[in-house]
Amino acid sequence: MTPRSWLFIPGDSDKKLAKGDHSGADALILDLEDAVAPDAKLTAREKVADYLLARPIRERTSQLWVRINPLSSGLAIGDLVAIVAGAPDGVMLPKADGPQDVRTVSLYLDALEVQHGIEFGTTRILPVATETARAPFHLGDYASAGLARLAGLTWGAEDLSTALTASTNIDASGSWAFTYRMVRSLTLMAAHAAGVPAIETLYVDFRDEEGLAASCRAARAEGFAGRIAIHPAQVNPINQGFAPSAEEIASAHRVVAAFAANPDTGTIGIDGKMLDIPHLKQAQHVLSQVKP
Repeated sequence: MTPRSWLFIPGDSDKKLAKGDHSGADALILDLEDAVAPDAKLTAREKVADYLLARPIRERTSQLWVRINPLSSGLAIGDLVAIVAGAPDGVMLPKADGPQDVRTVSLYLDALEVQHGIEFGTTRILPVATETARAPFHLGDYASAGLARLAGLTWGAEDLSTALTASTNIDASGSWAFTYRMVRSLTLMAAHAAGVPAIETLYVDFRDEEGLAASCRAARAEGFAGRIAIHPAQVNPINQGFAPSAEEIASAHRVVAAFAANPDTGTIGIDGKMLDIPHLKQAQHVLSQVKP
């Protein structure tokens, strides 16, 4: 299943790395990029490589992903060389300009998986697809790019506002300003067009559990499948916010059962409402989100 919660952990922090196994997050993102000071990059790379090697896939309590440095940094290839031996579940690619950057990383993964005897194609890629001024113009290209390793699309507002030399990414009401609402919507549509999950960006105020929960419910209702977390306290609200409620599950079972009992019809009536095949597909999607 697609992870609901994606928790960032600074790759140079022994203390925070040690807590990752018990965070409850569906996926940990071991960070080599923005959470690590420039002078600590190589140290973080070594720590993350060791962390992965100490946790074989069959023993992991969460998926383990690594946010490498951007291709433009000159550090990304060294990051990949260091971490692939530990068989990360995937790589988060920051500041991706478009599908070509994902393709470049994929080619390096092709070679490194063969070198380390890792099953070919199992290391997935999640690009942060809106962090440069060029990137939003290529969001629609992911649908036809044929990227076998593409695991989803996520978006970010902080680096984009820096790229645009904006003084803020928030409007007068405290919501995302128009530019950032636009790229968020485009990311959502681009992900679904490419047949991969859309992952919501971070919620800045990690103390506001109620606001985070409401935001997660709204994002799920729009079509996002999960969310980035920047603090362990955000994991549970995210997991709950991106899981269907008991009422949704019960309703979905009723819809699926009703169509199963009437296999030759495209419409059925439930509680005075006429439902058709799109409703069946939505019900099936809800049930696919139920954790075993």
